[in-house]
Amino acid sequence: MGRRGCCMSHVVKRLLQCLGANPAIYEIEEEDENEVVDELENIVAGGGDGQKEAGKLQFPAVFVGGELFGGLDRIMSAHITGELTPVLKKAGALWL
Repeated sequence: MGRRGCCMSHVVKRLLQCLGANPAIYEIEEEDENEVVDELENIVAGGGDGQKEAGKLQFPAVFVGGELFGGLDRIMSAHITGELTPVLKKAGALWL
């Protein structure tokens, strides 16, 4: 989930596609962002990777298996450490 036209959302999308996932992408218009962020924070309250503790949830926000996984930093660090592929497999996002 990210802002319409955001280059960081595009980076996350391309990474997931290159790994073999077919992510559902929800683009948010800038004028709707605050309302959507507030609603997402209510939905994921008490869960996720600690983004809420660091402040407002930020886009791109990546959900894996229905749970908030994190943003761009979390996705990139999980990819670099080799954690991302097993997480995607466990969630059924990869067939390999």
